Amino acid sequence: MRSGIVEMQGDLDLVQNDWYAVYTKHQHEKSAAELLTRKGFEVLLPLYGVTHRWKDRVKNIWLPVFPCYLFLRADLRRKLEILRTAGVFWLVENGGRACTVPETDIESVRRLTQSAEQLEPHPYMTVGDRVRVKAGPLTGVEGILVRVKNEYRVVVSVQLLQKAVAAEVDIASVEQIEKWSGSWIATNDTQQAVCAH
Repeated sequence: MRSGIVEMQGDLDLVQNDWYAVYTKHQHEKSAAELLTRKGFEVLLPLYGVTHRWKDRVKNIWLPVFPCYLFLRADLRRKLEILRTAGVFWLVENGGRACTVPETDIESVRRLTQSAEQLEPHPYMTVGDRVRVKAGPLTGVEGILVRVKNEYRVVVSVQLLQKAVAAEVDIASVEQIEKWSGSWIATNDTQQAVCAH
């Protein structure tokens, strides 16, 4: 099933405003998007298609690419109106100030969701993260995620020998692990919001 996007634009905001990320109640992204649109806001809710199978039926459904989040173009003078919308918890903030989402990020999300490519959410990982391979012949191997040219690799170090070896991996087959209390634990749903003012 192809990816999709819900883009709705109200008619009240005619000036160019910034984009913000809105944190919503679980499974309220679509209803919050509809209500915010009725209030005149431009809303972007990227979706992907998935087939759910139950014992008695099979159904194609559309789910948010970023669960519990949607994007909103708004004038922050209307912040209270946004926060009073059913299904909305808060704007993603840092130090009590709403973080803007760069237009380039919004455009990238639009392009991905409008493409014919299969789209699905993936845990956020960066080069240098400690990861564990979760599928394939290297299942259970832990190391550091690196990128050489356009290929991802897991580097495994042998401290005693002060040597390392790298193996090419599919980025979808690794999960991030995080150091905590002297041991490494898997973190599939770690989410952080960072922005600069």
